[in-house]
Amino acid sequence: MTWVLVLVAAGVLLLGAYSSWTAGRLDRLHHRVESARASLETELARRAALVVELAGTGILDPASSLLLMDAAHRARTASPEDREQRESALTRAINATGAEVEPWRGELSLATRRVQLARRFHNDIVVSTRDLRHRRLVTWLRLAGHAPMPTTIELEDGS
Repeated sequence: MTWVLVLVAAGVLLLGAYSSWTAGRLDRLHHRVESARASLETELARRAALVVELAGTGILDPASSLLLMDAAHRARTASPEDREQRESALTRAINATGAEVEPWRGELSLATRRVQLARRFHNDIVVSTRDLRHRRLVTWLRLAGHAPMPTTIELEDGS
């Protein structure tokens, strides 16, 4: 009888330790999702600012400048629901106007690459978080608390 109680107590202790470790890991992943999202937002804003600066230099023809300026403005002022579509439209505008003019080629390609990397990093962390949240023990014990389920960012970023 004593051995049964010891085994039950050890099982409960192990379950508690594993649950605590998993809850801490899930919390860290949620914080990483938030910081990756902030990093992606920063890179998108940086790219839009660079496009606005390029459009205002007069290097491009007026139609291309207007198209880029409009797409960048719409991307910067978009609501969270429309953000992915507007950023994709900005990417298409960059590709359509051939904004790869010599003095700006390096900066624009670097900004585009940074957006691609930030989006991939964000989406990788979101997938890891969602995988952990879908485990049975996490669901049964509600270890995620009230944190919203993170979502991936799907936009055309030139990759």
